[in-house]
Amino acid sequence: MERRQVLKAAGFAATAGLTGLAGCSSPSTETEAPSNDGTETPSNGGTETPSDEGTEAPSTGGGTTVEMHTDGGEYYFDPIGLSVEPGTTVTFENVSGNHSATAYDESNDSASVTRIPEGASAFDSGTLTEEGATFEHTFETSGTYDYFCIPHKSLGMVGRVVVGEPGGPAEGSMPPDGDVPESGTIVDQGSVSYSEFSG
Repeated sequence: MERRQVLKAAGFAATAGLTGLAGCSSPSTETEAPSNDGTETPSNGGTETPSDEGTEAPSTGGGTTVEMHTDGGEYYFDPIGLSVEPGTTVTFENVSGNHSATAYDESNDSASVTRIPEGASAFDSGTLTEEGATFEHTFETSGTYDYFCIPHKSLGMVGRVVVGEPGGPAEGSMPPDGDVPESGTIVDQGSVSYSEFSG
């Protein structure tokens, strides 16, 4: 009888241990990632990773989101102009359609000019095809960053982020593929929505 009680107690302990372990694992939720191994490595050695929907990596400057839209015949980033402090992580979220967030930097194959500050990390999400897929980039260097959507660049899908103060090669002209708000307006307002700019 004593042996049965010991075995019964051991069985309960094993069951409890397995139940506890089952709670430690959770299913992976993946978002559409760039075509390589799921990370983008800019030429300066930094690393960026797409993230799960609604998740932002911690950063010293907080975080904010730019949505990527297809709406009928319109393709756009919203907000189209965004002002952030250095160290801020911006999440680019694919709301509808297939889009990328790609810096105008000659290191990116689809860019023929550089329109980000000198020494800044170039970024390229690759084309995100899943609704709700996200890509994050932390803007460390002050200045003006112009970027575009690879599939819709020729249709004018461009955006601008001003980090700290305006500056760099993007100042004084518009991107070659579309129009964005003036940097001063973006800084004054904090962000400029697509509807406000295009309307």
